[in-house]
Amino acid sequence: MQTRLLGQSGLRVSALGLGCMGLSHGYGPATDRGQAIALIRAAVDRGVTLFDTAEVYGPYLNEELVGEALKPVRDKVVIATKFGFTFGADNQQQLLNSRPEQIRAAVEGSLRRLQTDVIDLLYQHRVDPEVPIEEVAGTVKDLIAEGKVKHFGLSEAGARTIRRAHAVQPVTALQSEYSLWWREPEREILPLLAELGIGFVPFSPLGKGFLTGAIKADTRFGADDFRSKVPRFAAEALAANTQLAALLTELATQRGVTPAQVALAWLLAQQPWIVPIPGTTKLPRLDENLGAAQLGLTPAELEQIASALARVQIVGDRYPTALQARVGR
Repeated sequence: MQTRLLGQSGLRVSALGLGCMGLSHGYGPATDRGQAIALIRAAVDRGVTLFDTAEVYGPYLNEELVGEALKPVRDKVVIATKFGFTFGADNQQQLLNSRPEQIRAAVEGSLRRLQTDVIDLLYQHRVDPEVPIEEVAGTVKDLIAEGKVKHFGLSEAGARTIRRAHAVQPVTALQSEYSLWWREPEREILPLLAELGIGFVPFSPLGKGFLTGAIKADTRFGADDFRSKVPRFAAEALAANTQLAALLTELATQRGVTPAQVALAWLLAQQPWIVPIPGTTKLPRLDENLGAAQLGLTPAELEQIASALARVQIVGDRYPTALQARVGR
């Protein structure tokens, strides 16, 4: 597995990481714990060194899973987790909370669940409008000085917030959605990250499964699957968006690879400091995804993709209205 530096931070990780959320949260029933641990350890065996989790995934279940799976190889991997929420009595309601005391409490909980003495990369999961970002960055700076955290990250933050946070504590990485299906970061975020020397960790690099080609116009999702609430996955939107899926399939067929591999290779080609974190629950999909790191699209192929994308109009928002209010602040 090739490696990459996340910006100018000195944090070196595998070119592709593993997003662990879907093993226990967001896409239907949780994967059998033994199978999930086996999948994470298989990723380690294949050279993956960046593993992404968060306290909100479950809540808490995913961190416990990741901690158990990676404990035998803790010195060989980078664990990223996130703070930024408190939860209602049923652990289902998510309330933004990045007050300094809550950050500290969250970190102590994450350290315990992850069975580690230090968090390699700690993200603010979503910007809290009630807490100045300078306070958040300052709290993480203190945690770094105390040896409990190594690197600071932000997730789904806007350009102004990134710049303000970076002035207090250098930001190692921004984690936000970016893929052939969602290219908004190209407008303002990617130029800013290049300017400040911040790495980029795209989540949902396969469009929450859409870019694999497995989701069809008539695909429907269960109530416990987050995609059932996403406008972009509504029936009429899926029918319209199959144009992009067809384009990817055509390109993949030409190269003798899969649509998912083309989508991930395209992301890797955008900047050397971009590290996507595709998630999966299945070993064959893991191998398929990791194969993208060896693909290497030519300039002509990248131009072909750019030309084709210019003719494709994506239909539907990527988040329901309530969640859109939490991003880009």
